[in-house]
Amino acid sequence: MEAIYIDTHVAVWLFQNDLTKFSKKALRLMEKHDLLISPMAIMELGFLYEIGRVTYKPLEILSELNQTIDLKVCEEKFIHSVYQSINITWTKNPFDRLIVANASFNNAILISKDKNILDHYDKTVC
Repeated sequence: MEAIYIDTHVAVWLFQNDLTKFSKKALRLMEKHDLLISPMAIMELGFLYEIGRVTYKPLEILSELNQTIDLKVCEEKFIHSVYQSINITWTKNPFDRLIVANASFNNAILISKDKNILDHYDKTVC
């Protein structure tokens, strides 16, 4: 089964069990595919926790999502994503660059509602 990637905010919404944020298409895809998250999204969850935008630590979120929806962290060599991210010049956000690079290196769908990502990565579903 083909895996799809989820963006950082998607992980938070899934952790909060808030499915109202997703389109029917995104929900169908998440039900039918294995779900992966980029290591960079874990770092972003840590940053969001540090600045108080999320109230749970990244590993608490990941552990819960692993148990409830079998979310896995992509184990692809991270250097591949770094090299891929060099070509992503439409954003200066290092989190977005590497999350998109991780998905694009694997030619995978990315579930995200980030408008900039939607406008530039053609395999994004919101």
